[in-house]
Amino acid sequence: MASSAELAFAAKSQRTLITPEGVDLRLRLATGGQRAGAFMIDFLIIIVALIVLTVAAISLFAAGSGGAALIIWLLGFFLLRNFYFIAFEMGRRSATLGKRMAGLRVVARDGGRLTADAVIARNLMREIEVFLPISFVFSQGAEGVDGWIALLGFGWAAIFLFFPLFNGDRLRVGDIIAGTWVVHIPKRKLAADLAEEGRERLGRYAFSEAQLEAYGVYELQTLETVLRQRNADTMTAVAATIRAKLGWPYGDDDYDFLSAYYAALNARLERGLLFGKRRKDKWDTGG
Repeated sequence: MASSAELAFAAKSQRTLITPEGVDLRLRLATGGQRAGAFMIDFLIIIVALIVLTVAAISLFAAGSGGAALIIWLLGFFLLRNFYFIAFEMGRRSATLGKRMAGLRVVARDGGRLTADAVIARNLMREIEVFLPISFVFSQGAEGVDGWIALLGFGWAAIFLFFPLFNGDRLRVGDIIAGTWVVHIPKRKLAADLAEEGRERLGRYAFSEAQLEAYGVYELQTLETVLRQRNADTMTAVAATIRAKLGWPYGDDDYDFLSAYYAALNARLERGLLFGKRRKDKWDTGG
């Protein structure tokens, strides 16, 4: 049984996200500790990858390929520092490896699809929020660098570090610019489990290609969130929206219907990926 303090915190961290179809999703914001933990995991992954890259570069240097070793190291460092977060958050799960382990994902605050522009904007700000002040800090003692510059780095880092504590949504500056939230999605069922459970129900449902073409990856992600949360009111609203869109009659269980449609849509989108087709959402005509 949850304590009154836990219930109060859950209510305080809950936000309502309205999808373009008018579906009301209740999401729980990630705590500062969850976000910090996810970032530390990602940071450690980057460090380990950088160590492996450095060892490979040293091996090339020892073999007499000094120029190639330097190019590979610089290119690898640039990609790890700038595109690790962007590449993972632009993926289907909208989360880095650290966020996945913590049960977090990035969503658009307006309820729409998380765009590449938003992902790039929120992550490029990390250069200013984290890496630039770190470079100031580690420059202390270097020739021509005064102590006050390192102190400026500490102050800068502190401002951005504690910024999420001064707004109710625990937003980084990057989140404010990009219009994003980082939310906690409990790992009640993995996506593979949801798809497998839905396939068991597909025998009672025969969706046509036209009905499966009604939605894309973004709607699949939203449906996955709904199925994981299993909020009765939300499932009823989502099921009604999808039935109306598909012209599907009422009368069956909402969860059964949504689970089966999730499995069928997931399978269709995966087949499309095999042929290089990726429909972002229901408005994407592929043109």
